[in-house]
Amino acid sequence: MRQIDHFVDGNSLVGASGRFGDVFNPNTGEVQARVGLATAAELDAAVQIAAKAQIGWAATNPQRRARVMFEFKRLVEARMDELAELLSSEHGKVVADSKGDIQRGLEVIEFACGIPHILKGEYTEGAGPGIDVYSMRQPLGVCAGITPFNFPGMIPMWMFGISIAVGNSFILKPSERDPTLPVRLAELFMEAGAPAGVLNVVHGDKVAVDAILTHPLIRAVSFVGSSDIASYVYSVGAAHGKRVQAMGGAKNHGIILPDADLDQAVKDLIGAAYGSAGERCMALPVVVPVGAKTADALREKILAEIDTLKVGISTDPAAQYGPVVTAAHKQKIENYIQMGVDEGAELVVDGRGFSLQGYENGFFVGPSLFDQVKPEMKTYQEEIFGPVLQIVRAETFEEALRLPSEHPYGNGVAIFTRNGRAAREFASRVNVGMVGINVPIPVPVAYHTFGGWKRSAFGDTNQHGVEGVKFYTKVKTITARWPEGATEDSAFVIPTMK
Repeated sequence: MRQIDHFVDGNSLVGASGRFGDVFNPNTGEVQARVGLATAAELDAAVQIAAKAQIGWAATNPQRRARVMFEFKRLVEARMDELAELLSSEHGKVVADSKGDIQRGLEVIEFACGIPHILKGEYTEGAGPGIDVYSMRQPLGVCAGITPFNFPGMIPMWMFGISIAVGNSFILKPSERDPTLPVRLAELFMEAGAPAGVLNVVHGDKVAVDAILTHPLIRAVSFVGSSDIASYVYSVGAAHGKRVQAMGGAKNHGIILPDADLDQAVKDLIGAAYGSAGERCMALPVVVPVGAKTADALREKILAEIDTLKVGISTDPAAQYGPVVTAAHKQKIENYIQMGVDEGAELVVDGRGFSLQGYENGFFVGPSLFDQVKPEMKTYQEEIFGPVLQIVRAETFEEALRLPSEHPYGNGVAIFTRNGRAAREFASRVNVGMVGINVPIPVPVAYHTFGGWKRSAFGDTNQHGVEGVKFYTKVKTITARWPEGATEDSAFVIPTMK
C-alpha cells in the first residue's frame, strides 16, 4: 500500500512514530494509502530545520523571493491536470472543481509575486528638526499552517505563499484525509528555487497540532477548520504567545427579495449549495425567500433544478459533484437529515440512500432539500457541511436581515435583488464578514482579504491580501537624527515635535 511521508528539509522523510491514518478513495470506499502521523519530537526536528533555513531566506532580497513565486506558479500551472486529478482522488470533488481549488490558491501566489512593492515601508522626512522617521516590515521567523480537507490546494497556498514571500519559513500540517497534494506542492516549491527547509510538510493529528501550538520557535499559526477546534487553536496558541488567525465554520444565507431574478438566483443557489457536495465553508446551505409568493416560486424552481443534478465519480466530466470525503462524514450528514425530520422541518428531497452503480461503496450523498425550517432548529443553528439546502421563510426584509445577523456564525451571506438601495442597506447593516450582492459565494479576490465574524473566525487579522502580509510580519519604526557637531544637553522628558 502507498505510504505518504513527511517532506522536511527538501526531502521525503519517513515518519518514526509507528502511527498512521487511512487515506480513502471516496469514490470506491477503499483505503488507497496510509499517512504517517508525527510525534512532537518529529515536529520539533522540522521546526529546528525551518528556523535555520529562515535566516538565509529572510536575508534574500524580496525580488529574488518573488522570482521563486513566479516560477512556482508556472510549475503548478503546467501540471494542473495532474494535480487536480490527484486532489480529486483523495477528496472526492470533481476534477473541474479541483482545478478551481488550485487556481484560487495560485491567485494568492500571484499576489505574493508583488511582494517587493507590498513590503515597502513608510518614510517621513523632517518629522522634527533634522529628524526622519521610517518604518519597515520584517518577517516573524517560523510560521505554521493547519489546513482542512476541503481545500487541500487553495488554503495551503493562501498561507505559505504570503508567509514565505515576506521572508518566513513555514511548517504546513495538512489534513490527514487528503495529504498528498500538499506534499506535491512543497516538492514543486523546491523545484521553483526555494531553499531546502523553507517549506516543510508534517502530517499528523492532535499530537502534531498541540506541538505546533506550544512550540516556542513558531511565532504565528494560521488555521482553517471547525469552530470548536478554531477556538481551541486560538486560545492555546495565544496563551503561548503566538499570533493566531483561526477560521471556523459557517452557515451562510442567501436572501431572495421579491424582485430578484429567480431563474438566475436558483442556478446560483444550486451551485453554491450542492457544489463540492456542500463541503465548503463558503457554501450557501440556507436560502431565505422574502414573502410567501417568492418562497413558493423559489421552491418549485429549486426542485426543477435538483432534478437535473448529476452526482458521479470525481473523474466524470458530466458530474456536478462527487462523493463526500469519508464514510464517517457521510453518516454525519445523514444523521443531520434525520434530525431535521425529527425537528419538524419538511423534507422535500431526501438524499439518503443514494447509490451509484458500480460504486455502491462510495461515500455518496444525494442532494437534499428542506422547507419550513425554523431558526430555533438545531439543524439550522449548526453547520451540516454536506449537500443539504434549507429554506427558511421570512415575511419582511427586516426579518431576513436578522436571520444571518443573529446567527452564531458570520462567514458569508448573499442577497439577490434588482434594488440597489436595498442591497446597499443590507450590505451595510448585516452582521457578517463577507457579503455577496447577486454573487452566491462571495470569496474575495486575492488582493482583498478573507475572513468571517462571530464564531466563524478567531483573531483580529484576516487571510491573504494586505491583511495576510500584516499577519506574517512585524513593524519596526526608526527615528533617526544625524547632528553636526555638539548636541544639546540630554533630555529627561519625552521628546516631542513641538
